[in-house]
Amino acid sequence: MPAATPARPALLVSDQWRDYALLDCGDGLKQERWGEYTLVRPDPQILWPRHGRERGAPWEEWDGFYHRSEQGGGRWEFRRPLPDAWRLRYEPLDLTFRIHPTSFKHTGLFPEQAVNWEWCAARIRERRAAQAEPVQVLNLFGYTGAATVAAARAGATVCHVDAAEGMVKWCRENAALSGLGEAPIRYLVDDCLKFVRREVRRGRTYDAIIMDPPAYGRGQAGEMWRLEDHLWELITECGRLLGPRPLFVLINAYTARLSPTVVANLLAELLSGRGGAITAGEVGLPIQRDGKILPCGIYGRWQA
Repeated sequence: MPAATPARPALLVSDQWRDYALLDCGDGLKQERWGEYTLVRPDPQILWPRHGRERGAPWEEWDGFYHRSEQGGGRWEFRRPLPDAWRLRYEPLDLTFRIHPTSFKHTGLFPEQAVNWEWCAARIRERRAAQAEPVQVLNLFGYTGAATVAAARAGATVCHVDAAEGMVKWCRENAALSGLGEAPIRYLVDDCLKFVRREVRRGRTYDAIIMDPPAYGRGQAGEMWRLEDHLWELITECGRLLGPRPLFVLINAYTARLSPTVVANLLAELLSGRGGAITAGEVGLPIQRDGKILPCGIYGRWQA
């Protein structure tokens, strides 16, 4: 069977949210509604100005504002007391997430990824409708587990792996909030590459693999991860974990140094001879004020 040929890069927009909205963008900042609360956070891709107000003037409507420091990192400023955490629902998949503004500006959720949650869930439901056996999904660099709970909601058995214990605990909380506290999810705090190698030695296989590798990071023992140096090594090892009837592989990335076409080419190399279809592109969010799209990362997908 010939290798799948990657399609041209495509932009996918997550526009089915009710509890979340990207209200406005400009001057390196984005104003977002997270349930009842409005947050302003920096975004380096927002190079265009804000219209309808003096350039550089802050938005008047916000509850939390993240100020970036020139020395790195930053701090939150709150206009009123906010709860330590609150809930956000994604109704199309009946999922509920814990939202918490962290010291590194994130909230524990990337809402643009909803298009990928839905795509994974649809593939799992299709396979479940065609066979009685469970679909085995591996989620690497799983963060707070949005993709994990989406896969579990669709009926998959999921192995969730992240090197940060706090993120794995957060995934458990999201599963419980979504009514999936008893779902077949394995929660593992581990270095992803080392875990994959051990799974290969154990002879384990998976029907689908999701990964969201960082640009760089350190493992529990101080191991250095660099995307450009280690991504192909990781993907190659993951290829050895795919079972005889693989369902899909999804790669997400947030680094500007990697293009969707590169991710598509990596998938074509990995899955040469298996046929299937490869798509790649950007994920984005609609800006409520003017209808622009804010690009928020890239993806590459292979499906049988």
